[in-house]
Amino acid sequence: MAKEILKKKDLSLVIVKEDELLFESSSSGIKGLLQAIDKFEEGLDGSSVADRVVGRAAALLLAYSRVKEVYAATLSYEGLGVLKENSVPVEHDNLVPKILDREGENVCPFEKFSMTITSVEEAYHQLKAFTENLQRKP
Repeated sequence: MAKEILKKKDLSLVIVKEDELLFESSSSGIKGLLQAIDKFEEGLDGSSVADRVVGRAAALLLAYSRVKEVYAATLSYEGLGVLKENSVPVEHDNLVPKILDREGENVCPFEKFSMTITSVEEAYHQLKAFTENLQRKP
């Protein structure tokens, strides 16, 4: 259901739980996922998530949220590794070596930053702080 809604509405993130649409977003990056975690906290446990792009940072947040399953239109090798390590079933359309920034020239800043994060418990707090710091920059 989440995958269907993601594609039909051309969104970046859809979260469904028990056949009910919990959250949808068209925000780029991990912003939508952070907003969903802030809004629902443990309520994401057991949900199904469809995300346009899942790199290591998003995968860490999804594992932190204890989601039941993930669909990613594009998934990085690192993201796949994190989901597998945390026993989160994942389906994807495109598997890529790494997630690139919006210009497509460098590794995505979230993908790069998340390489230093080893604990899913720390991922949310570290990625949220990193996002807030990026938003403060002119």
